[in-house]
Amino acid sequence: MGTTNDTLDVTVIVPVKDDAALLPELLSGLKDFARVVVVDSSHDPATQRIAAEYGADVLVFAWDGQYPKKRNWALANAKITTNWILFLDADERVTPPFVGALRATLPTTTHAGFWLRYNTFFLGKELRHGVPQRKLALVQNGHGEYERIDEQHWSALDMEIHEHLIVRGTTAELAARLIHLDARSIHKYCVRHAEYASWEARRYLRLRATTQPRALTFRQRVKYAVLTWSGFPLAYFVLQYIVRLGFLDGRAGILFAMLKMGYFAQVQAKIAEARLSGFHSTTPSTGDSK
Repeated sequence: MGTTNDTLDVTVIVPVKDDAALLPELLSGLKDFARVVVVDSSHDPATQRIAAEYGADVLVFAWDGQYPKKRNWALANAKITTNWILFLDADERVTPPFVGALRATLPTTTHAGFWLRYNTFFLGKELRHGVPQRKLALVQNGHGEYERIDEQHWSALDMEIHEHLIVRGTTAELAARLIHLDARSIHKYCVRHAEYASWEARRYLRLRATTQPRALTFRQRVKYAVLTWSGFPLAYFVLQYIVRLGFLDGRAGILFAMLKMGYFAQVQAKIAEARLSGFHSTTPSTGDSK
């Protein structure tokens, strides 16, 4: 990526799997960052070629079904020398205001991590309403990693999806937003969320079975407290579509809200299915979160 006095002291880590088509648009917008590392688990020559064209480093990752997954593995193996690390997915994009916010904030901040917000595009339309997407994805080098969950082949997800970034130090929120291009393909969206639901169901049952202390964030505690309530999927739809004014986003808004409702219903169904199959009684009671 080349280093100049104007370069942001940030390494961008981009975990990918069969995402070559998304990379040119993403990587072309990362010229202001000191280093970009593409962590590929698809072993796709196109991914490696495109990354090289844009000056990004490529690390090839092979997951064995257990800890660590892709992001934590990259933290341990990418030999990062910048002061900051930004995690981006292949369907996310930086914006000029976001880059400007990094320039203004990072050199003098006392915080060790930052929460980021996103403008979500669904079916080609920006969703201006509904529940906002927010996640902790910018961390000072050496001050954080994703929570460890010793899953046993719960799914084919080789990247941390619901695992939270645990930051040692204070955190704040950047006002400038990134872009999230959600559901360019509804088929892929549904397949991906089916995997998410399988993982989430097993995570829930593991937490219910363990006798160890639960190192959960406040948001996780709330989520797992209400996740199996029979009316929760419908309540989320009401929150997304009515309370948070998702109906103002037209057809895209109602379809997005319905798919979210369906996702939580799917999680509940998979929890019920796993209980019938005896998952909760055969899952080890140690090591669920470290």
